[in-house]
Amino acid sequence: MAFSTTVFQRKYIKRKAPRGFLKRVFKRQKPHLRLETSSDLLVHLNCLLFVHRLAEESRMNAFENKYGIIKKEHVQAAAKVILKKSRG
Repeated sequence: MAFSTTVFQRKYIKRKAPRGFLKRVFKRQKPHLRLETSSDLLVHLNCLLFVHRLAEESRMNAFENKYGIIKKEHVQAAAKVILKKSRG
């Protein structure tokens, strides 16, 4: 039996932060706010770090419950924990 010789194409993730979108949202929500030039990058980085923490905590919840797949309940439980930690 011969193996198939299909070649998978890799999809590349955009490496740039959506700066225009973030600036537009800031201007709509708080038009009077004066921001530094790199503040949108800091907001994007903060969002990425939150998603990374959420994924790690969800994975640990699924592992503790002996699931191989992360389910909606694991993500919701992880979100509660992470939001409590991030309140400060």
